[in-house]
Amino acid sequence: MLKTFKLGGVHPAENKFSADKAIETLGLPENVFIPVAQHIGAPAQALVKKGDQVKSGQLIAKSGGFVSANIHSSVSGKVTKVDLAADSSGYPRQGVFIAVEGDEWEEGIDLSKELKADFEPDSKKIIDKINDAGIVGLGGATFPTHVKLIPPQGMKAEMLIINGVECEPYLTSDHRVMLEKADETLVGVKILMTALKVDKAYIGIENNKKDAIEHLRKLVNGDSSIEVVPLKVKYPQGGEKQLIKAVTGREVQSGALPISVGAVVSNVGTALAVYEAVQKNKPLVERVVTLTGKSVKKPSNFMVRVGTPINNLIEAAGGLPEDTGKIISGGPMMGKAVSSLDVPVTKGTSGILIIQDEEAKRKTMQNCIRCTRCVSVCPMGLEPYFLMTVSDKQIWDKAENHHIMDCIECGSCSYTCPADRPLLDYIRLGKGKVGQIMRSRKK
Repeated sequence: MLKTFKLGGVHPAENKFSADKAIETLGLPENVFIPVAQHIGAPAQALVKKGDQVKSGQLIAKSGGFVSANIHSSVSGKVTKVDLAADSSGYPRQGVFIAVEGDEWEEGIDLSKELKADFEPDSKKIIDKINDAGIVGLGGATFPTHVKLIPPQGMKAEMLIINGVECEPYLTSDHRVMLEKADETLVGVKILMTALKVDKAYIGIENNKKDAIEHLRKLVNGDSSIEVVPLKVKYPQGGEKQLIKAVTGREVQSGALPISVGAVVSNVGTALAVYEAVQKNKPLVERVVTLTGKSVKKPSNFMVRVGTPINNLIEAAGGLPEDTGKIISGGPMMGKAVSSLDVPVTKGTSGILIIQDEEAKRKTMQNCIRCTRCVSVCPMGLEPYFLMTVSDKQIWDKAENHHIMDCIECGSCSYTCPADRPLLDYIRLGKGKVGQIMRSRKK
């Protein structure tokens, strides 16, 4: 029997239209905007100014603290300005604007396709290289990877769990990485295991990616330190706590981190980026992005330089469909609508989804009928209907006491609500306010 997590979950239509589309390298744009905050934590501090010449792979913004990440130029050219521009959420963010002039890389970066499997088994040196390269979680959370590899005092990692679930409908970038860059990814897994000083890694993959499961199993054949774990298809199995429960049976308690049960979770794309950083001296300046949608002429998976306007991907996939109602950065469950086609691809951009006009329209919210469907599907055991109510009425102490901060924002509650209530929207607002109150209390 296939493993899965037990509490809650839903089964939205998969719509993996681009699953059989090989990764294509997208051409360089004319201009890029590279935000200095592409990660959870403090924004990086810009090191360049207007008029500077930069090369691909050059450090252009230094991490702003321990929980932060370096930012590198994804192109070579001239810095036209360091200024504010809208990110995918529509808020102005500081970043570096570069006019592209060719593609000259920093010295010492190995761009060859040759697989390099041997590496120095020095945990500190590995973590330092990952830190220098600006690696963050590529599953969407963008938590700085070097921080994950340094457990808090008194805690010890026992295992590494690689997230190859990709449970969001439509998205297929991780799937293609596991098929096309599996050798490099597995070396990245070994590097992460060495950094954590663990002897066991699990690669969790949902059973709708049988080709990836078979391919990776063939490659790890005879290596007992890495186990490929097929999982039942259920959303949101890609959540850290849900994946840990599915793979190991261990449960991360409310407010606790995965390391509390001895687990560190990393995305397959992150493992590939770690390989490139440690073995090729290549910083995180590009990633695989899915461009898809029901009306898209050519659903695709592109290797894209960070800072590329999403419009370039849309044009490469056949242009913007006439019936477009909304453009989403990410998947339909957890993604967010973008405000402009000039929004750049960032380290956390796993996909761009084009929603048809009819599907993009919000239905009229009805009164809650107390059916408790939202409770039954919540993978964190919360009461979404109640959290929406107290967030709407700004009763923040009750929101905190009912564990609003445990919400992983998967959207299962809104998806299943027969009254079309925007539960997640209100809970997100409540989380923001409660988080602010909790931080001010600590100060």
